[in-house]
Amino acid sequence: MDRSCIFLAIFILLHDNTLLATLPSISTDEAALLALKSHISSHSNNILARNWASSIPVCSWIGITCSSHHHRVTAIDISSMQLYGTIPPHLGNLSFISSLDISNNTFHGDLPVELTHLQRLKFINAKNNNITGAIPSFLSLLPNLHFLYLSNNQFSGKIPTSLSNLTKLEVLQLQSNFLEGEIPREISDLRYLTILDLEFNQLTGSIPPSIFNITTIQVIALMDYNLTGKLPKTICDHIPDLEGLYLGRNSLDGIIPPKLEKCRKLQILELGDNEFAGTVPRELANLTALTELYLGLLHLEGEIPMELDNLKKFQALGLSQNELTGSIPDSIFNMSALQIIDFGENKLSGTLTSDLGRGMPILEELYCAQILCFNLSGFISASISNSSKLRQFDLSQNSFTGPIPKSLGNLEYLEVLNLWGNNFVSDSTLSFLASLTNCRNLRVHTLSGNPLDGVLPPSVGNFSNSLQSFEADGCKLKGVIPKEVSNLTEVTRMSLSNNELTGHIPNTVHGMSILQELYLFNNKIEGARHDVICNLKSLGTLVLSENHFSGSVPSCLGNVTSLRKLYLDNNKLYSRLPSSLGNLQDLIEFNVSFNLFSGEIPLESGNLKAATHIDLSNNYFSGKIPSTLGGLDN
Repeated sequence: MDRSCIFLAIFILLHDNTLLATLPSISTDEAALLALKSHISSHSNNILARNWASSIPVCSWIGITCSSHHHRVTAIDISSMQLYGTIPPHLGNLSFISSLDISNNTFHGDLPVELTHLQRLKFINAKNNNITGAIPSFLSLLPNLHFLYLSNNQFSGKIPTSLSNLTKLEVLQLQSNFLEGEIPREISDLRYLTILDLEFNQLTGSIPPSIFNITTIQVIALMDYNLTGKLPKTICDHIPDLEGLYLGRNSLDGIIPPKLEKCRKLQILELGDNEFAGTVPRELANLTALTELYLGLLHLEGEIPMELDNLKKFQALGLSQNELTGSIPDSIFNMSALQIIDFGENKLSGTLTSDLGRGMPILEELYCAQILCFNLSGFISASISNSSKLRQFDLSQNSFTGPIPKSLGNLEYLEVLNLWGNNFVSDSTLSFLASLTNCRNLRVHTLSGNPLDGVLPPSVGNFSNSLQSFEADGCKLKGVIPKEVSNLTEVTRMSLSNNELTGHIPNTVHGMSILQELYLFNNKIEGARHDVICNLKSLGTLVLSENHFSGSVPSCLGNVTSLRKLYLDNNKLYSRLPSSLGNLQDLIEFNVSFNLFSGEIPLESGNLKAATHIDLSNNYFSGKIPSTLGGLDN
């Protein structure tokens, strides 16, 4: 072989090796990942600190996927590792990566512009971090991006119109940031988009009608803005695959378009808390795939369409806070898939079905409180216990009569029972309470405003420690407060006002150590041992007005420094007010009017500085009015 040919071959071989040495390789990927590791200052269990090391092959690192063909990093998944740090520009050197998932961590700072080098990138998930700055317009330079998740961060500014250049984008999720301005019309150019989620930002203006022309769209989520305008009458003409429409908490007006019925795959329709008026469209009953319908807090009138019982997959029906009239169709209470029914705060009338509960075996929440009192009436059947999963049951402000069913005690999951403002009655021993003590998850129990006309039984102390609030105002209760109430050690609110209770506050009450609110006004209670109230160190509100208390106010009451409201008016208390009351620095309301107090007012300058209302009238105080009362409502 000619010597010159040999030299040429050697030159070419050396030149190619030099090129190979400068081309990106797995070593390039390793350096980029180690740079990412160095920008993370906090690791959960030091996972990356121990595993991402040069002594371990890169493709064996936690969260790293490599291709077998090129032996390069193709995916990073370090989601939910409790990492804290920033995203370094070195990630732009991972030229073979197609998937980047850093979600559910605490990354902060901006996204680096070097990410534009990642031309193979199809998937970015950076949701649930603290990333700041604007949504980078340079993301539009990633031609293969299909999925972009940036929700629950600190992004601000406007949504870049350049995102419309991501012609392959299928999912755009930017919810729960601080984005402003209008929704770009150009988003409708994304002809493969299936999910558009921009809710919980600060966007304004109207919804571009062209968004309802994206034929591939399955979910449109634009809740909790100040969006205005009307929905197009032809809203579903071009989006046959729509499954979820979330437009609640805006200022949209007009009527609810009947042509929503053309979205035959629609499963969730959320239009609540807007300015829509008119009626509930009967055409919605043709959406046979519908599982959840939320039309609360609107201006809807008329009756609840009977046709809704066609929706056999219905799980949640929310029509609260409208002006609906008429009766509730019995057939709704036979929809066996229903878990939530909310008809609260309307103008509904009539009765509930006589076998309430029998046709709804998995019902969890039932709200029928009315905006106009005394609308719904009738009895509550014992069959309610067939809804064995019921957690919240609210029939307040109606005219239900008859006994409170003892079968409620079979509802082992019951958490909230609100029967306030009806005409329920009971036997003289309130025996239904003993049954309700079997509801071991009951947190809130409200009986106020029913003419129960009986004696509060000792069994009231048998409620489980889950009970936090017990209210029985205006129930014609007689006799004494049973000492067993002290067993309710987790109760923070107790209200037994406007009854005919007598005797003394039980000495055992001092054991209710986390009680925050105690209302006993307008009874015939005569007194309490001094240390009973003084030991309630968490007490913030004490209302003992309009009783038969006599004697002096104990000085130890000044040690209950958590008190913010103290009402002792309209009793027979006398002697001097203790100076220790000046220790109640958080007290904002103080009323001892219409008693027999005398002597000087012991409220020196600087005491009760938080008070906005003090009433000492109709007593026998003497001396000067303290300067600390100047400017107050006296």
